[in-house]
Amino acid sequence: MTILEASVHTPLALALGWSLVHFLWEGALIALALAVLLFVCGPASARLRYALCCLAMVAMPLAFGITLALALPGPHDAAVLALPDRPPQSPGDWLPFAGGTRPLAEQFREALPWLAPFWMAGMLVVSIGGLGGWMAVERLRRTGVCQAPAEWRERLGRLRGRLHFAKHVVLLESCLIDVPVAIGFLRPTILMPVGILMGLSTSQVESILIHELAHIRRRDYLVNVLQKFVECVLFYHPAVWWVSGLVRAERENCCDDVVVELNGDARGYAAALATLEKNRWPAGDPALAATGGSLMQRIHRLIRQPERPRTAAAPILAAGLLVVSLAVALGGWQAQPQQPAATTLQANETPYHKWVTEDVAYIITDAERKAFKDLQTDEEREMFIEQFWLRRDPTPGTPENEFKEEHYRRIAYANQHFAANKIAGWKTDRGRIYITYGPPDEIESHPSGGSYERPAAEGGGTTSTVPFEQWRYRYIEGIGTNIIIEFVDPTMTGEYRMTLDPNEKDAVKYVSPPSPSAKGFAKVQVLRGAAVLSVPLAAYGNQTVVVSFRITSMTGRPVAKFADTVHGPAPAYTRFLALPAGVYRFAASVTDTSGAENDDEVGFEVK
Repeated sequence: MTILEASVHTPLALALGWSLVHFLWEGALIALALAVLLFVCGPASARLRYALCCLAMVAMPLAFGITLALALPGPHDAAVLALPDRPPQSPGDWLPFAGGTRPLAEQFREALPWLAPFWMAGMLVVSIGGLGGWMAVERLRRTGVCQAPAEWRERLGRLRGRLHFAKHVVLLESCLIDVPVAIGFLRPTILMPVGILMGLSTSQVESILIHELAHIRRRDYLVNVLQKFVECVLFYHPAVWWVSGLVRAERENCCDDVVVELNGDARGYAAALATLEKNRWPAGDPALAATGGSLMQRIHRLIRQPERPRTAAAPILAAGLLVVSLAVALGGWQAQPQQPAATTLQANETPYHKWVTEDVAYIITDAERKAFKDLQTDEEREMFIEQFWLRRDPTPGTPENEFKEEHYRRIAYANQHFAANKIAGWKTDRGRIYITYGPPDEIESHPSGGSYERPAAEGGGTTSTVPFEQWRYRYIEGIGTNIIIEFVDPTMTGEYRMTLDPNEKDAVKYVSPPSPSAKGFAKVQVLRGAAVLSVPLAAYGNQTVVVSFRITSMTGRPVAKFADTVHGPAPAYTRFLALPAGVYRFAASVTDTSGAENDDEVGFEVK
C-alpha cells in the first residue's frame, strides 16, 4: 500500500469526506435561510443586513466543523472504522467507484476518503491566491507612495474626531492605485491616488476619507480575513462565495450610511463615487476600497435613502435625480432607438430628408438615394421606405424585420457610446464603422494611452501614446478577413478618428517642446521611472519667493502639485518625483515679494 493509499484509508479522511458531502446541503440551507431573512427585512437597514450576512458566514464553517466532529470515530468506533491489515486484492478494493458487484453504498463509502486530498489541494491553491493578495497589499504600503499634504493630514485628524475614533491613521498618496484604499489594522493606512486630492472638491474628498475611516473603525479588515478563511476552507460551495459577496456589498453600504449620517449629502457623495469609477482601472481592488461593490446599486441606494433635511425641496430633488438616473439606464437597452441626430427638425428639414441623410446614410446605395430624391409625394416616399426595409429583411413574411431592428440598435448604441465634443455618435468615425459593419469581434482599448514601438526608421524605442482603440473584424464581406481598424484621439476629447498611419498615436508628436526663449527657465531631468524638476532662483538674491509646481498627464488629469516658500539666497529649487511611464506636462511659477510672477511650461516623457 502506497503512502497516498494509506493516507486516504484513515478515519479522518473518511470523516472529512462525509463532512464535505454533507456541507453541500448544509451550505445551501444556510444560504436559503439568509435569502429569506434578507427578503423579510428589506433594504432599509444596512447594519441589520450586514449582521445577518456575517452570521451566515460564521454559521458555514461552524456547520462544517460540527459535522466533522460528529463524523470522527470515538474510542468505541475504532475497531469498526479501522481497515483490515492486508494489501488490496485488486484495484477495485480501493479505487473510487471501481466496477464490480459490490453494493453502490459500499462503493460510495470507499470513494469518500478520496475527496480529502482533492479538497486539500483546492485549499492550497486558494491559499496561495490569498497570500499573493496580501503581499500585493503590503507592497502598496511601501512602494510608490509619498506623504499627503499637511493640510489633508490635519483634515483627517479632524474627521477622526468627528467619528470619535482615536487611533492614528496614516494618509499617503500612491501612484500605483486609481481608487482610495484602506489597509491594515494594527497600523491602519489610507492610500489616495496621486492627484485625487486636487481632482475632487473638498467635501467629496472628505466623504471618501470618512468612508475609509469607517472601514477602519468597524474593523472590517479583520472581517475580511475571516471571509478569506471561510472561502479557503469551503471554496467548493457556490453558496459560500454568494454570501461572501453579500458581506462585501453590505459592508460598503454600512460605510456609505456613515458618510451620509455625518455629512448629510447623499447626492454629493454619489457624484464622488461616479467620478472615482470613471478613473478606475478594470482590475479588481486588492483591499477594502471606497468603490467596492456594485457602483450603480450604491449610487441608487444613496439617492433613494433619506438625508438630513436641509431644504424643503430636498426630497423632491432626490426623487427627480432618481427618475433621471432610471431614464438614462433604460435608454441603454430600449428596443426602439432615439433619432440619431437632434430631435428638433430645422425649418427646411422634413422627416424624409432626415431619413435619407441620417438614418440610412451609411447603408443606402447611390441608385436608391437618387431614386428617393426624385420622388414627388409623401405617399411615394412612404412606399419607398417600406420597400427599402423589405428588400433587406432576412425573414420575409414574419412580423419582425431583424435587419431594421439591428440597424436602429446600432445607431442608438453609437449615439450613446461614441458621441464626443458635441458631435453625435452616429457622425463619428467609430459610429460610422459600427453602424456599417456591426460590433467588432475584438476591441483593444487604451483610453489613457499606452506604449508604442517606434519604427526603426524613426529611431526605434518605446514611446507613450495618446488614447487609441483597435477594432478587429474576423471577416467583412467584400473586404477580407482579419481586418484591423485603428482609431486615435490626439485631442484627448473623446473624439476618436480613424487612421491608417500607426504613428498617429505617438503621444510625443502632440507634446509642445519647451520654449528656448526668455521664459525657458523650468528644467526637467528624466530618469527611469522618475523625474527631477527644478527652477533657478539665483536671480532673486535674498528675496523670499513662492515656488509652485504642477504636473498633469497628457489627458489633463492632475498628477502632482507642490507649493513652497523659499527664503533666499538659494541657487535653485529642485523636487524629485516618482512617476509611472507616460507623457506629462510640467508647469512652474515663481512669485517674488513684489508679486511679480515668472512662469514656464514644458512637456516630458518618462519611460
